[in-house]
Amino acid sequence: MSLVYNEYYNNSTGLTVGINKLLFSEQSPYQLVEVYDTDTWGNLLTIDGMVMLSEKDEFVYHEMLIHVPLFTHPNPENVLIIGGGDGGSAREALKHKDVNKVDMVEIDETVVRASKRFLPNVGDFNNPRLNVIFDDGISFVKNAHDKYDVIIIDGSDPVGPAEGLFRKQFFEYCYNALTDNGVLATQTESPWVKSYHNSINQVAKGLRETFAISKFYLAFIPLYPTGMWSMAYAGKNIDPHSDEVKQRVEAGYGKMKNNLRYYNADIHTGAFAIPNFMKEILK
Repeated sequence: MSLVYNEYYNNSTGLTVGINKLLFSEQSPYQLVEVYDTDTWGNLLTIDGMVMLSEKDEFVYHEMLIHVPLFTHPNPENVLIIGGGDGGSAREALKHKDVNKVDMVEIDETVVRASKRFLPNVGDFNNPRLNVIFDDGISFVKNAHDKYDVIIIDGSDPVGPAEGLFRKQFFEYCYNALTDNGVLATQTESPWVKSYHNSINQVAKGLRETFAISKFYLAFIPLYPTGMWSMAYAGKNIDPHSDEVKQRVEAGYGKMKNNLRYYNADIHTGAFAIPNFMKEILK
């Protein structure tokens, strides 16, 4: 019988994953970073006891966080990723040939080091278009000298160093760091978990008050709490449902479809269909 990893999101309700062994464990100055070898999901990265990704299902999260905004933007040359130390978001962004540079700002060097060693197929760290910066993402974007076409916020849950990534002031910093056609996407937790409702609502309000266009969308990721995960899109002037964007998605997906396992043109449209119970949270 294997050992088990448990993550609880409400009392004794949560996730159980069988594990073969602990591969890595280090308390960094910011958080506890661990990697497990599991019996079903490949290697599993956790931070402070919360699942960040597994090798088997990470493609869902990273494809949806990245390709929704990057296919929406007409020419995403410069991309900024806040967080994303495992490298998965950068890997997906680098699939876009228009992208000249990806700045990935990760606060914790430990996450990158552990991911390179134990999750080698997740990141694309040797790509010359990727620039890894170890810094606080909030401070970096506040003082950014460059302008970005797309900003991706790939942070962990709204506790510890990631808490500020859910606040309106941070979104204002992002707005100022974007080009005139700039777009943004951020992960926003599960609408089924009541303890996340405040942060989801906080993001909705912050984006609505900062950007001309903001919308939420969904993806289904087995190892994240409840399996249903929300993300948010915001743009200065580009609607992800416009006819122009739909044509761009169809054309872009046609060129990239052999490298995508979850995202497609139908998913791009359908993911923005929000159930009524979540609309209540967003109010």
